Amino acid sequence: MSSEWNRLTLKEAGVVLIDCDHRTPKSVDEGYPYIAIPQLKNGHIVLDGVRRISHADYIDWTKKLKPQANDVIVVRRCSSGDSAHIPVGLDCAIGQNLVVLRASGERVLPRFLRWLLKGPEWWNEVSKFINVGAVFDSLRCRDIPNFELTIPPLEQQAEIASVLCSIDDRITLLRETNTTLEAIAQALFKSWFVDFDPVCAKAEGLEPEGMDAATTALFPDSFEESELGLVPRGWKVRSLDSIANYLNGLALQRFPPTDDGWLPVIKIAQLRKGDTVGADRAGRNINPEYIIQNGDVLFSWSGSLEVVIWCGGEGALNQHLFKVTSNDFPKWFYYLWTRQHLTDFQHTAASKATTMGHIQRKHLTEAKVVVPPAEVLRNAGVLIEPLLERWLVNAEKARTLTQLRDTLLPRLISGQLRLPEMKASVEAMLSEAV
Repeated sequence: MSSEWNRLTLKEAGVVLIDCDHRTPKSVDEGYPYIAIPQLKNGHIVLDGVRRISHADYIDWTKKLKPQANDVIVVRRCSSGDSAHIPVGLDCAIGQNLVVLRASGERVLPRFLRWLLKGPEWWNEVSKFINVGAVFDSLRCRDIPNFELTIPPLEQQAEIASVLCSIDDRITLLRETNTTLEAIAQALFKSWFVDFDPVCAKAEGLEPEGMDAATTALFPDSFEESELGLVPRGWKVRSLDSIANYLNGLALQRFPPTDDGWLPVIKIAQLRKGDTVGADRAGRNINPEYIIQNGDVLFSWSGSLEVVIWCGGEGALNQHLFKVTSNDFPKWFYYLWTRQHLTDFQHTAASKATTMGHIQRKHLTEAKVVVPPAEVLRNAGVLIEPLLERWLVNAEKARTLTQLRDTLLPRLISGQLRLPEMKASVEAMLSEAV
């Protein structure tokens, strides 16, 4: 029973804290990942855009702290208390404002530690010890080992970790599959509509690789001059904002919740997280076109510029976000063209050093796209659309499993829910999420 579980400080439970090296190494093009706060997302380490360091700096930076599998990285400043575990096989160095917690296994299993640091008791301790600063809140290294948490017996820890890790592993698999699906869609799109590979092949008297005769016949065998340079003969050059409508969101503080209900407000933070947990609320008395549903394309044009297919549930579109739609072109076409221009948009935003980086509507007009004849568009859709449809199905499954994991977590580590009561249900849900 949970009443028999011990309440211990992390230090008493054999969990040690190892501080980071308070320096920043030089960045190199290729090398070991140097984990900083932006790499910690939803309890995992995401290496997209990570700083890389040389082998010599890796050796130097890991003399004091060499991360091990199942260590937990904890943020001390900014998003204090957030954490992510070190996966098996990741050789990395830890950046500033981060510490590592490592379980000895005597009272806390290393595989259980990451879940212990996500429960309500952990966040109560964070609130208790947080130091409120003028710029950033922070946690002191000397305080974290004194956090008091309820520690289940080792047998229960192993069972809890097994269930939660099984759910988490399935979520990770779905997300990795989606990364592959989107990469395939982007590669095909780029080949046909950016690099014009089929047209290049025909212009050289060759057969396009991996393409049947009927599809090959849809492509011209020559190019013509345009404002973009050479484009396939007969294809049109248009502006990005002519193939889709970019609807800017509302200042939703003007629409507070009413007796008729509310919607979570989707801002840039929600876009990046992919969910609306802890989001502000707005009333439902807004124009329906500003209500977001799963499958909608969202584009943050200010701050952190990103383009996503939303799958975080119904919500209200906040300012600084575009909802992208079209009456004339399929979703995959305007989504992938917007993504194609994203790097240029990000560079434009970064050049605005005196204000928060952003783009303007004129940049949507200046961004050009190449539009093929309807038959080419239709044939591309036959290949690309199922990939994105499968992506959305997987994303919805991952969201359901995430909600399950986050619901079970506090109840399991507090002893409110015993594993025999729900293990069969969890296994059934996991078998469906394939």
